[in-house]
Amino acid sequence: MNTADDPTQNHQTATAEQALVLDDVRKVYRMGDGHEVVALDRARLSVGSDEIVALVGPSGSGKTTLCSIAGGILSATSGRVIVGGRDITDYSERQLTAFRQDMVGFVFQSVNLVPFLTARENLLVVDEMGKRTGAAARRRADQLLDELGLGDRARNLPSQLSGGQRQRVAIGRALMNEPELVLFDEPTSALDTQLGEQVMEIIRTEMKSRQTAAIVVTHDERITQYCDRTVHITDGVLEA
Repeated sequence: MNTADDPTQNHQTATAEQALVLDDVRKVYRMGDGHEVVALDRARLSVGSDEIVALVGPSGSGKTTLCSIAGGILSATSGRVIVGGRDITDYSERQLTAFRQDMVGFVFQSVNLVPFLTARENLLVVDEMGKRTGAAARRRADQLLDELGLGDRARNLPSQLSGGQRQRVAIGRALMNEPELVLFDEPTSALDTQLGEQVMEIIRTEMKSRQTAAIVVTHDERITQYCDRTVHITDGVLEA
């Protein structure tokens, strides 16, 4: 068989250059009455090691399910999930916890900063169980805050920051452990057009400068211009 016709072979040979490979991934929820709900239907997606992909679809289309599986929050019902060359399909809960700490960064729609911690402390809390501790972690946090234009806001609480600044702190937090893949869930939904564009510029600059892959979940087609490629999803089915 020609390997060009064998998706498994293609995935095995390419994973070193790909941050994410989803191979025929399905997620099915079985209801109490025996009825099945298909949240993700045979998804096939590859994301390059420094590629930014926009995942566009309406509410309930399966965007969050796909990202939750890619990030090791949910397990697939069937199919293979490979992140940074690591096949996580059959990982235990303990293995998935370690995987999330080391390999994936998350930026949630609601930002989810700890309200009683400063901007710097919100970054440092990621590394309490991560690869850095003490002075090394503090240097990493300060470096990221400086790069994100927040060096003078390191001691501010989230309530003392603007919406755009809080989003930048969340981006910094996602980058603390130098992940292979960062997942952004509607990063501009709570921002006006100008701030949204600024945040997307920052996301693109930070991802490209680090050669880090990203999936940006959105329903706003306007921000796709900051991504390398757009993938649409409807009723759990990916459409290139």
